[in-house]
Amino acid sequence: MFWVPLLLLAWAVAGVACLRLCLAAVRGAAVADSGAGAGRDLTLYEAAFLSGGPGRVADVTLVAMARQRRLLLAHTGWATVVDPRGRDEMERSVIGAIGPQGQSPLAPVRAAAATADAVRKIAERLVGAGLAVPDGAGTTVAEGVRQVRLAVPAVAGLGVAALLMPVPSDMPRHLVALWFALPLVFTLGCLAVARFEVHPYSPWASPAGRRLLGELSRGADDDRTYLTSVAVHGIRAVGEPELRAAFAHRGPREGH
Repeated sequence: MFWVPLLLLAWAVAGVACLRLCLAAVRGAAVADSGAGAGRDLTLYEAAFLSGGPGRVADVTLVAMARQRRLLLAHTGWATVVDPRGRDEMERSVIGAIGPQGQSPLAPVRAAAATADAVRKIAERLVGAGLAVPDGAGTTVAEGVRQVRLAVPAVAGLGVAALLMPVPSDMPRHLVALWFALPLVFTLGCLAVARFEVHPYSPWASPAGRRLLGELSRGADDDRTYLTSVAVHGIRAVGEPELRAAFAHRGPREGH
């Protein structure tokens, strides 16, 4: 009966992962039901943060300044300041990250801008409004889904290990496999429910924030502005080949 402890472990792995996912979904639903963000319009930076996090805010700022010819983003991956007067705190953060020489590779500029105080203030404002997921607030739905996905191969692996062990002669191996199929079906069922009930999963936006993003996207179907498209969809929405080439020189980035 050496397979029994493995079965208990499989149920523990599946149960803990699915419980965390359910608790995260319940917390998110409670925020959504509270009417968070009702009657509120998202700014460009807020939409960028909810869609792709701090990196997306830096991206949309860089693209906006480049399109206004106040910042030159070369296809070689360098950023050059044309107008040193930032129009808001985010633009001043970008200019400050480029440095006093007025020219810098794009990757460190984007990284510095993503961690600037201006982005932190945007995050705090969105968290306070119930539109963003606070840091360290427990498992988010996205994290819960990731844990359940990891539980699936873990349960399957425990089942395989149990089948490789000696079993009593009066216990058919297919019956052992059936016992392990139960927690496996349980985890797969949780994933299926999450896919239909709480998809898309976001590490940044709360359910209320995702609702506002959906309204923003629907409202822009006929008259979507260029920068709103970049804020929501990321650099892949950039139309100019020169700009896309400039961002292609960056390192790994979040939210894409």
